[in-house]
Amino acid sequence: MSHQEDRVSAFRELHETGCFVMPNPWDVGSAQVLAQLGFPALATTSAGFAWTLGRPDNGVNLDEMLAHLATIAAAVDLPVNADFEGGFALEPDQVAVNVGRACETGIAGLSIEDSSGDSSDPLIDFDLAVARVTAARQAIGESRTGVLLTARSEGFVVGRPDLAETIRRLQAFAEAGADCLYAPRITTADEVSAIVTAVAPKPVNVLINAPFLTVTEAAALGVRRISVGGTLARAAWGGFLQVAHEIAEDGTFSGFQNLPDVDARLRHIHDGSAKG
Repeated sequence: MSHQEDRVSAFRELHETGCFVMPNPWDVGSAQVLAQLGFPALATTSAGFAWTLGRPDNGVNLDEMLAHLATIAAAVDLPVNADFEGGFALEPDQVAVNVGRACETGIAGLSIEDSSGDSSDPLIDFDLAVARVTAARQAIGESRTGVLLTARSEGFVVGRPDLAETIRRLQAFAEAGADCLYAPRITTADEVSAIVTAVAPKPVNVLINAPFLTVTEAAALGVRRISVGGTLARAAWGGFLQVAHEIAEDGTFSGFQNLPDVDARLRHIHDGSAKG
């Protein structure tokens, strides 16, 4: 069994019972530290990665994303789920081609979303959105990797917070072959519960980017998987910006206190790998 097959198998097992947290690193260092903290799987963040390149979310091209996925997957022994945005194409045939390329990077899972990028009509037409999930499912099958497919409906992200429509799309995505369902930016326990019930027995991913649920509470609602999107990266940027503003505006350095010994942590990770 190949290294990727091992990780795909482990990732699929995580979705069978219980509830696990899959945090989102944005580079190799953050991925290795999160792995060392004991999380069972990781997920990339398109926003966090774009920010490392000085761009906003969705500002990365396909080749850059594929290289990033390969880099993160090679940096850790854990299963890595790819935030593959909208598949970097609109039409199902090209989504399939791109998903096939993503499956070659060593990832254990990937997500496809249904946002259009058009503020006047922010969700892809229902039938086309379903066809895109079908195409992604077929591409994964042809890759023979077993990569786990997550289908995302973005209504709550793009200003169309219609729970009934979100559920309609997620149910259709499940029927089209998605292994896991995900509606980012839902913010209440009732919404979470409604989605979990509607797509059962398929597992549900919930984004926690604000403290509206604990892991224990999410598990009690039937959530199988928790991710944090770009929020860990935003937290890091928050600390950086606070200190940088103080230096630029006040000429003081009070933020340079009680800082972590990053070098020692990373040295420990690599020393442990060498001994293993």
